[in-house]
Amino acid sequence: MTMYLDHFGLREAPFRITPHTEFFFGGANRGATLEALLYAITAGEGMVKVTGEVGTGKTMLCRVLMERLPDRVETIYLAVPSLSRDEMLAAICGDLGIDTTGSNTNKMVRALQDKLIAIHSAGRQVVALIDEAHAMPLATLEEIRLLSNLETNKEKLLQIVLFGQPELDQHLALAHMRQLKERITHSFTLGPLPPREIDEYVKFRLRAAGYHGPDLFGPEALRVITDASEGLTRRINIYADKTLLAAFAAGTHTLTADHARAAITDTQIVVTQPSSSHRTGLAVAAALVIGAAIGFGAANLMHWRAPAQVAAVVPAPQVAAVVPAPQVAAAVPAPQVAAAPAVAAPAPLKTGVPEPASPPPPVIPVATPPAAPAVTATVIAEPTPAPAQPAPAPARSEGVAARLAAGRTLLRESASSRWAVQLMVTDAREREYLETWLVGAGRTVEPGKLLLVPAGGPEGTRVGVLFGTYPDRAKATEALAALPANLRQFKPYVRSIEAIREDTRRVPAR
Repeated sequence: MTMYLDHFGLREAPFRITPHTEFFFGGANRGATLEALLYAITAGEGMVKVTGEVGTGKTMLCRVLMERLPDRVETIYLAVPSLSRDEMLAAICGDLGIDTTGSNTNKMVRALQDKLIAIHSAGRQVVALIDEAHAMPLATLEEIRLLSNLETNKEKLLQIVLFGQPELDQHLALAHMRQLKERITHSFTLGPLPPREIDEYVKFRLRAAGYHGPDLFGPEALRVITDASEGLTRRINIYADKTLLAAFAAGTHTLTADHARAAITDTQIVVTQPSSSHRTGLAVAAALVIGAAIGFGAANLMHWRAPAQVAAVVPAPQVAAVVPAPQVAAAVPAPQVAAAPAVAAPAPLKTGVPEPASPPPPVIPVATPPAAPAVTATVIAEPTPAPAQPAPAPARSEGVAARLAAGRTLLRESASSRWAVQLMVTDAREREYLETWLVGAGRTVEPGKLLLVPAGGPEGTRVGVLFGTYPDRAKATEALAALPANLRQFKPYVRSIEAIREDTRRVPAR
């Protein structure tokens, strides 16, 4: 649970980066796009395309669309775009309850057509929502065109909506993809939020989370967040969340530009818990509490508590921050906060997937007396005796680097006849989201079974998340059926190791 909820009178965290349909913002043309999609699908308009940059809310729009479609429309949600042609067919058939055991491509297509005709005869529709379509192999995209040929004399049997980044338009512009492009009857684009609507977006998310007080974010704090986020909703959520954490740690309900700048910069700061004899210094401590807030936010995101007096690295967009331990405090105010030396990130992996920064060794600051006002910043600390038998920290994810290494070992050593469960495919450049997702998943399944593998994409920026390996498809299907609900949100699917290896061959050499 986020630590600042009671402080600000919130029912739940307002700025989570995972899709939560109750927080769908209809401004900036989002609501109009949703209505247009609902019309296009229910009117049988054929194929539709929605494009937008990373973090503009495509997945959120897709999830809301699934909820708003009428009951007579059956939805198929494909969130693993790196599927081969046959795997995609099997996934669609599986969602419609068609047994594809031992079927080749032609048999699956015939069985799918028969099922769609039966559904149409019953007065129902079927729509396939394909997320991250820009990462699909071109051969699979071509199969989508062939599926659009399934129709009666008057109507399409299968509606298709493609959600993807602008690279999808580049793929459709290729000469041999023009037939697919010409079948797209409606195209929509999600752009960044304009500056004038970011204020309303933040207020809307707060109200949806149960806030009823006066405006929390002042004009200056919003201006800082607006400039840094470039209107991308995912960035706005991250910065707004950490700004709230900074104000919470400072014990104030007034969010300032300094809180917002600290959230964006996320400087590496180490603070420690002062003794009771130093409590009077806390009344004037304002600089390092902002750094402490970043630590509190990171601790909540990671669902993990570090042992006393130990700092940990928490991923954040483009920067890495040192998280203070649960027993932390603040220090003497200063115009600028003294930052720990930045940790250089290791060279990119050969696979093209960026590796996270390695955590620094534990840091135990040394207590120093208060300094004169001219000093930039002085840490006030008094060593806290370690407990005789400290409780072990809860299990946590081993991080992107370790999971990538495990994935490389899998692809190198596992037999092609083995199978795995592919949980999702995501953009490896969104490292904070990936780290946070791995930690959450590692709380419900064995973290060591979570593996990362390259999944193609422009410049090798896609990464797939696998769960375990199994001797045959039947065992993998059993593991899929036993997955907890939190790992089913992206419609996981069983895949052969050979098909996963084929994805890695499409990763550009670095």
